[in-house]
Amino acid sequence: MEEFSGVETWRVFRIMSEFVEGFEALRSIGPAVSVFGSARTKRNDWAYKATVKTAEILSRRGYAIISGGGPGIMEAANRGAKRGKGLSIGLNIQLPMEQQSNRFQDKSLIFRHFFSRKVMFVKYASGYIIMPGGFGTLDEFFEALTLLQTGKIRRFPVVMMGKKYWEGLIRWMESTMVAEGTISRSDLDFFYLTDDPLHAAEHIIKFHEERALPVGEERRKIIIPPAEETPTP
Repeated sequence: MEEFSGVETWRVFRIMSEFVEGFEALRSIGPAVSVFGSARTKRNDWAYKATVKTAEILSRRGYAIISGGGPGIMEAANRGAKRGKGLSIGLNIQLPMEQQSNRFQDKSLIFRHFFSRKVMFVKYASGYIIMPGGFGTLDEFFEALTLLQTGKIRRFPVVMMGKKYWEGLIRWMESTMVAEGTISRSDLDFFYLTDDPLHAAEHIIKFHEERALPVGEERRKIIIPPAEETPTP
């Protein structure tokens, strides 16, 4: 039992080191948008192309882009950030079958624990983009809604992209969760659904044009340069 206790104590220090490394690496990145979606998305898929374009628009407008650092939608997000000449960040994770890091990152961190990685996604986010994805994407989406609903984080915009993909889930939330009283109808206002990369980006940009983001004890205003035309991916 004593030996097990010692192992657990050292595990705490390993976890602490992940938080310290993440805080040090990301503390000065400025306003950023975290992008989530499937690692299995192919480069010729609509979702991949839409992610590249959305990330590029946001990047040109002054936002860093944070992804999970791997393939699929994560690669598309980092690729769009590079096209927009903005800061491209990848938060990779060690998995039993190693997740390959994509090549479009300016900053790349590797985490052993999902929970410390998830803190970095939300702590430094000025918005979320939720693309079509699996369990991991749903996990990030619902965690963000829970934190917003309970007031544990400052309000920021959450954009879901892919009407065909997400409409069934949203209809279920309305017809079952709202109807049963397990959530309020106003909770559905925490997210915005669109297929259009420009609408997705503008939803986040307009949200912050009218307010300053609190940073510790200070408040900083996001400076948003004029939009530029973006090429079709």
